[in-house]
Amino acid sequence: MTYEIPRKIQQLGEDIEEHQLRYHNRRVLVSKEFTFDSAHHLHLYEGKCKSLHGHTYKLQTILSGKMDARGLTIDFADMKRLAKERIIDKLDHRYLNEVLPPMNTTAENMVVWMYEQLDCALREEGLHPNIRLEEIRLWETPTSYAAVTRALMEADENE
Repeated sequence: MTYEIPRKIQQLGEDIEEHQLRYHNRRVLVSKEFTFDSAHHLHLYEGKCKSLHGHTYKLQTILSGKMDARGLTIDFADMKRLAKERIIDKLDHRYLNEVLPPMNTTAENMVVWMYEQLDCALREEGLHPNIRLEEIRLWETPTSYAAVTRALMEADENE
């Protein structure tokens, strides 16, 4: 296999036109992942998790939307900022039983709260409905996660 060094860097207006930046007009999924460390314990649970303990959580946010003229659905930096402001900064290195609304701090409860926080942020930023929150996944361990999707959240609203 041979490798070639580019002879020329592509220039907007010379090699590609602005109307060519968006290749298609389809809805696409974009995702960003985060980690944070928190402590918690569970109520009415007979097992190790009834004692105070900690996790390195992994949070995955999945959004969908159509692209703008630049070919971007949403800037990954905006995804990071929203998740950081609404979720990560509130939970990282904190005692979850103290900082979350009254709930048993299970992954199943937390993931719905996270969905609500991020969906609210998209609405407040004026990004909704162009950008839709499709799914939130919260890993409590490397092999165990809880998830909620837009379809599940909307189905529950209609019941």
